[in-house]
Amino acid sequence: MCSLLRGEEMCLAQLFLQSGSAYDCINELGELGLVEFRDLNPSVNAFQRKHVNEIKKCEEMERILGYLLREVKKADISLPEGDVNPVAPLPKHVMAIMEQLQRLEVELGEVTRNKEKLQRNLLELTEYTHMLRTTRNFVQRTSEREPLQVQYEEFPFLEKDTMMDYSSMQRLGAKLGFISGLIQRTKIEAFERMLWRVCKGYTILSYAEVEEYLEDPDTGEPTKSVVFLISYWGDQIGQKVKKICDCYHCHLYPYPSSNEERNDVVEGLRTRIQDLHTVLHRTDDYLKQVLMKASESVYTWVIQVKKMKAIYFILNLCSFDVTNKCLIAEVWCPVNDIPMLRRALEEGSRKSGATVPSFVNRIPTNDTPPTLIRTNKFTSGFQNIVDAYGVGSYREVNPAPFTIITFPFLFAVMFGDLGHGVIMALFALWMVLYENNRKLKNTRNEIWNTFFEGRYIILMMGLFSIYTGLIYNDCFSKSLNIFGSGWSVKAMFDAKVWKDADIRGNRFLALDPNVTGVFKGPYPLGIDPIWNLASNRLTFLNSYKMKMSVILGVIHMSFGVILSTYNHLHFRKKHSLYLVFLPELLFLLCLFGYLVFMIFYKWLVFTAKDSRLAPSILIHFINMFLMQGDGVQPLYPGQTGLQVFLVVIAVLSVPVLLLGKPVYLYWLHNGSHRLGMYRGYERVRRNSEEELYLMRANDMEEGSSHSDLSTSGERQTEEFDFADEFLHQAIHTIEYCLGCVSNTASYLRLWALSLAHAQLSEVLWTMVMRVGLRMDTSLGVFFLVPVFGLFAVLTVSILLVMEGLSAFLHALRLHWVEFQNKFYSGTGVKFCPFSFSLLPSSFEHDGLL
Repeated sequence: MCSLLRGEEMCLAQLFLQSGSAYDCINELGELGLVEFRDLNPSVNAFQRKHVNEIKKCEEMERILGYLLREVKKADISLPEGDVNPVAPLPKHVMAIMEQLQRLEVELGEVTRNKEKLQRNLLELTEYTHMLRTTRNFVQRTSEREPLQVQYEEFPFLEKDTMMDYSSMQRLGAKLGFISGLIQRTKIEAFERMLWRVCKGYTILSYAEVEEYLEDPDTGEPTKSVVFLISYWGDQIGQKVKKICDCYHCHLYPYPSSNEERNDVVEGLRTRIQDLHTVLHRTDDYLKQVLMKASESVYTWVIQVKKMKAIYFILNLCSFDVTNKCLIAEVWCPVNDIPMLRRALEEGSRKSGATVPSFVNRIPTNDTPPTLIRTNKFTSGFQNIVDAYGVGSYREVNPAPFTIITFPFLFAVMFGDLGHGVIMALFALWMVLYENNRKLKNTRNEIWNTFFEGRYIILMMGLFSIYTGLIYNDCFSKSLNIFGSGWSVKAMFDAKVWKDADIRGNRFLALDPNVTGVFKGPYPLGIDPIWNLASNRLTFLNSYKMKMSVILGVIHMSFGVILSTYNHLHFRKKHSLYLVFLPELLFLLCLFGYLVFMIFYKWLVFTAKDSRLAPSILIHFINMFLMQGDGVQPLYPGQTGLQVFLVVIAVLSVPVLLLGKPVYLYWLHNGSHRLGMYRGYERVRRNSEEELYLMRANDMEEGSSHSDLSTSGERQTEEFDFADEFLHQAIHTIEYCLGCVSNTASYLRLWALSLAHAQLSEVLWTMVMRVGLRMDTSLGVFFLVPVFGLFAVLTVSILLVMEGLSAFLHALRLHWVEFQNKFYSGTGVKFCPFSFSLLPSSFEHDGLL
């Protein structure tokens, strides 16, 4: 809990790794994920580092593995299930893995190329067959075909003859030629226009669409093709036609001169296609065997190569000593993990068989350490909410432990409905129970991943919504009469306040709690169910929820201000307790804390008998600032004097908050040299006070003297700038004072969204569910089924998803702006340990794993 509240204590350490055991030591550290390495060669180019060749080999192996994974996925072969975590291979085994991968790539590449070549040949033969079948009657024209156009003046007899073939044209002495092939259907119109414009009518184009879909050899997608036959006159025209066919990527095939030749070619094509199908089937079987063999080990190779590349990347961050026999690395490490770090180095030295062991040494530093907050699967979601605002500064108070309770509670205040909370809690509970299911975890749907990662947040929000739904006594806009109402209608008749004539003549009647027996006492849990029937229900709930929102807001903000004391005490800034914390708390409580007091006082003092005499809290709160109140009935005796005193205290706290800290630091800098020497610094600076205290604490643990502390403080501090400090404090004062007003008003969103959710739920029940329930015919049962389905769909889509997202975002804003800014700076750097389990993989990003 201490780690979650403030983060782990960090230290900077030096690792002295022997050259022979450095690889194994880094491997052990990567498995444990204990340390974050610093780059000791920032000025060295990435291509000039020592292990750049090893990294290139790893990248080459990654390229081959990517090729293998794509082929395995293309063949629809599943990778072996189970969590595989092989160790990083030793450097002497890298060449064996490299040769095995290269041999597999060459074999797979040859088989794939042969398969593609066979498929292309099969496609060409299939197209040739379609061309021969389709063009059988293109030249042998029957009398049913449309007569040719007059513009072919070279052959005027074509209009008279009903049949024309190749031999008859030869007898006329014309040099008639044919070009046949296939073209994509989308290009045929442009192809026809181009032939006409270029050849000026010296060609005859006949075409027909192929019924079957043919595979495009370039894209692999099925496409529609068109068989064409071009009859041309003259060699020059023939050359132009061939160039046009090349431009449109037509597949040209030789055209037989006679029917006998055509039949022989078709028969030969049929035999060759059957042979190609047999060869392709055997090739597919062999290719599948190769891919099955590769799929058994490819996942293991991916992890091994990833680990090996990461190790060499870390080794490039290290520097060599003067003898080039020892590597030196600097790491950030949690203080509590130092013993584990030493054991990891010893284990790495033992595995490598090094005679000289590697060791670790803590070193003092003035750099700000990264922030490490240990979380589990329950707290990680709430910590992510805080980190989205900003990573906490080193060792400052972490809002996440309090967010675990306050975030789902504020959400539930806006989302309070028993039925909706049960649905949300059951959905989250299902995700929690099946959280180890690989299908639920390893999906590429970002929306689902967001819900799944926040399953514990949704569970808490659902449980708190059930609680607030019981308090509001609201379940799908209906009230639950569990304990029996505390109001009695019978007492109004017994006391003869109501008569039969009153009931007949009035649509609404008011229950008088002053009549004996009408009000027996408050409902044991939440709001009395009779309010669901009252005509002034909305007025009552508005007043209740509005006051509740202000109370919760002031308590929430006051708690944030109080949490700032933990930061002041931890960083030894006691002056901030008196000059920052105390004025902030007085300003908040003297104004808005007093408003909460008036709300509770009015609730407790005024009863049903004198409720009509109760004054307005809002009028009193406004008169408090105007120093007026003579013409208004006081809430309690001595109210005016107390309000003047509280306003004076609040006004006086503003200059203290504005000038206190800058003046104190100025006096500390110019008038208290010895005090500064004793505390380890001479010059105070705003941005580095935490670092100085951390530096002194580390130095004291290492055994440094007070003189060393003073010297280091002199070296690291910078010139104090009163104007800069005053400007910063002025901005903070203005922001805080104005923020107290705006933030308190901002908490009224709890009331607004709670009202909106309740009204939407009531509208949905009235306009959908009530329609089905009011049908009293025999068809009402069948009509109720689709009505209930529509009601369920609208409830989930609108009230659960949309309203839930709205309440989530508003609760997020209340924590980020109204709560966390009172004590949380969020300007730190997150601790990123070197861990194999946290390393990203390009294959996972591409969906190959």
